[in-house]
Amino acid sequence: MPSKKAKGKSKSSPPSKARIALSKINKLYLIEREIKDQSPAKKARLRQERSLPHLNEFKAWLEKNQTKVLKGSLTSKAIYYTLNQWEKLICYCAHGEIPISNILAENAIRPFCIGRRNWLFSDTPKGAHASALYYSLIETAKANGLEPYEYFRVILKQLPYADTVEKMEALLPWNMNIEQVP
Repeated sequence: MPSKKAKGKSKSSPPSKARIALSKINKLYLIEREIKDQSPAKKARLRQERSLPHLNEFKAWLEKNQTKVLKGSLTSKAIYYTLNQWEKLICYCAHGEIPISNILAENAIRPFCIGRRNWLFSDTPKGAHASALYYSLIETAKANGLEPYEYFRVILKQLPYADTVEKMEALLPWNMNIEQVP
């Protein structure tokens, strides 16, 4: 009976370039897990001491291997992209308050991307504008730790009484504490 191994793969075959790159990246995430509870200043120092050497080694590996992969392949594109974005990639090492990954920002804008697709089918520009406004308020409320439905309930009750700039600004998500509102 034939083996169920993947075609062309044997136990003794060397790991792929992509697998090696991921292994190097995983070392950086391991460091991040170890230092996650540190102050921003200490994180920056530890990143300089621990992560930057790994990043420098990774860059050297990328430069060495960029010509050893099939031009136009996904691995080739990933290597070239990483090298072209290098300064942006290592920026987090100098700043303890910047996360290693932008996944939180990507997750925060995902509803806008979905909304943008929906706005294409809005009947009018005013309708698209209204949708964008609501998405913006909802996501800003979430980013400030507010439950969107509760936030809208409170601001819709208080908005008629907001007759000054100060009262309007008090209704912005980053200025509100819904527990304190009657």
